[in-house]
Amino acid sequence: MQSTLQGNRLMNEILLRRKNKVIVKKGTVAEPNNQYIVTIMKNVEALGYTFSRELFEALQTLEKNDLQSFYFELIPILKELIGADVIYKPMYPNFPEAVIEAEDIDLFINAIVHYWSGGTLYPNPEKNERLPLFEETKVKVIDLGTVEDLRNIFDNICHSKTSISRTDREDLEWIFKNMQVKFPDDIPLKENAALVGKLYLENNPLAAAKDIQKLFKTATDVLRLITAMSDGDVSLADNTKFRSFKRRERRILLELLQGCGAIEEDMLRYKNRWIRVGERLHPSEYNENQFGKVITAFDKLRNNVKIETFAGKVSKAMETEDYKAALMLLRKRPGELARKLDHLLRNAKDKNAVINTFEDVAGQVSTPVLLQVKEHFLHRAEKSEFRVFFPKGNLARCHCIENTLSNIDEGYCNAIVKLCENALIENYRSRDFLGKVYLSDAFKGYIVPFSQRSAAKALKTIVRGSKLPIDKNTKAIRAFIWWTNMDEDTGPTGRGRVDVDLSAAIFDENWNYMEHVSYTNLRSDKYNACHSGDITNGGPVNGDGVSEFLDADIDSAVKYGARYIVYQVYNYTGQKYSDMPHVMFGWMGREDVNSGEIYEPKTVGQKMDLSSPSTVCIPVIFDCVKREIIWCDMNLSLNGCHNDYGGNNIESNLSGVAAACYSIVNMSKPDLYDLIDLHIRARGVRVDNKEDADVVFDIDSGITPFDTEVFMGEYL
Repeated sequence: MQSTLQGNRLMNEILLRRKNKVIVKKGTVAEPNNQYIVTIMKNVEALGYTFSRELFEALQTLEKNDLQSFYFELIPILKELIGADVIYKPMYPNFPEAVIEAEDIDLFINAIVHYWSGGTLYPNPEKNERLPLFEETKVKVIDLGTVEDLRNIFDNICHSKTSISRTDREDLEWIFKNMQVKFPDDIPLKENAALVGKLYLENNPLAAAKDIQKLFKTATDVLRLITAMSDGDVSLADNTKFRSFKRRERRILLELLQGCGAIEEDMLRYKNRWIRVGERLHPSEYNENQFGKVITAFDKLRNNVKIETFAGKVSKAMETEDYKAALMLLRKRPGELARKLDHLLRNAKDKNAVINTFEDVAGQVSTPVLLQVKEHFLHRAEKSEFRVFFPKGNLARCHCIENTLSNIDEGYCNAIVKLCENALIENYRSRDFLGKVYLSDAFKGYIVPFSQRSAAKALKTIVRGSKLPIDKNTKAIRAFIWWTNMDEDTGPTGRGRVDVDLSAAIFDENWNYMEHVSYTNLRSDKYNACHSGDITNGGPVNGDGVSEFLDADIDSAVKYGARYIVYQVYNYTGQKYSDMPHVMFGWMGREDVNSGEIYEPKTVGQKMDLSSPSTVCIPVIFDCVKREIIWCDMNLSLNGCHNDYGGNNIESNLSGVAAACYSIVNMSKPDLYDLIDLHIRARGVRVDNKEDADVVFDIDSGITPFDTEVFMGEYL
């Protein structure tokens, strides 16, 4: 049987996940098999999808056997994307009625029996017949894709000006290895350059330093490449255990380092790492005439020879309050000047000099930095009790600290905002004309993708902190988790037993705790919330797995003074999600929790794989008053938590949860609406009707907020 999904499964999984597209190799059939196609569409619609006219017409050219092949290849991909590829087995198969109507003593006894059995015995009520799903759901349109779509994805990821996610890296690697793509002449973000450089060296036996030298201009660039080749953190936020390199690889790395500019100051920034790298590269074994600069730099690092640095000069000037000298230095490095503007405007006496210096060099600052500086000073004069920031690294953790910064006059803040805006428009004006552009107001809720390195693999790529509207017909949110044990002894006391817990904490508008629903409190009559029962054993690693569900009623929360419902996932047995073979979280928007199956694929709003090196995850917050979904994809540190309630659970972490959620709800980040508006002002004409537009930015058509690689590559 001929495959109609051109290439292999992963190619189309990439296209479906990123673009809602699939590649079909057209046939030559004379009489269309419309009945087959309509039947396929009906089954696809049960998963929340449908076909575009172009895809339907392409399918009309296929023989019956090819349509069958198309169906059997497409359905597993769609099921995996929304989490419908597994069996959902909650403790109570008649959830939520079974939990709502049960006596407390019955719930208690059932839980005790389950715990005493090591998580192997369940209450055994017969599953009742459920009403059909009555609610109307919006389907996602699958369009006809092309190989060029994949190449565009590759180019956009390569040209991204911000950090990319693990999923981006995996897609980049697959496309690089399996398709003919043009090797990029320039990669703006050095982390991405390291990843592409690694791929090139691994897949080209005759590779030489000169082939990739254009991507590596500083010693830190080369350190990122060495880190990538050692499967480490290319952001350099975490330490890496560097592997041993073959002699050919060592020579290439030394040649790259020798070809960089002044390297001593750059190497000093990561002194200890470079000393460890030197133990792997053995530079002293090579001819000094070839690698003299490199040998000298390593010698100075090992022997603690003083190396004068730019940062040291700037710090000294600021410490002595010689801001004139500091500005003279910083104008040589505009990006550093932009990052120090707040400090300079708080402390320098001649603030006009600061403004004028920045005006002279603003056009040389990267657009991501300009956007963030603009947003910072747009809100700088506002009184804020706390400051919020996310440290760089592969683990998404936010920090919230008291705001002790002194005020800056609003006039100076406005001047910086205007300078950033002018520089951005001037930069964008040099790019190709967009023509007529339609921009949806809904883009105002979506954050610009500045940092995706810690983003989880999900059905939709959503940037942390984005606020999505809850459908007007949605009455309740049903969250779900699914997992299995690990591949070890999985008996009641085995090390491979995994107990993952789904919880929800309810807060008022000031983040005062109201109530929670978890394995310790299965239901809340006041807030009409309900948990499907605590399962403590995920079952065999290759088995059906187990699941927990948790319903929360939006109107009930608002009626009794609550505002935020925070869903959390805890691994009670303590294994990191990154070590687990199977664990996922998702949610459904439901009009009637008693109609349809407990898990209904077409109602899934989001599904994500939990894969961070942590044991606590806050995937999402629901703002019941504004009826918004606030995407978190955030991990919570347990350091310093007091486990008075016996373990890794919601009760032990309420204060940390409230602080983390306050931070992400109140952080100020540029949104996609403002970004595209700048582009329109610089190189387009805005229109009010999509039908009149050459380029459409909307939720369900054209370029959507979920096309993050497009914004990272083409619009930053």
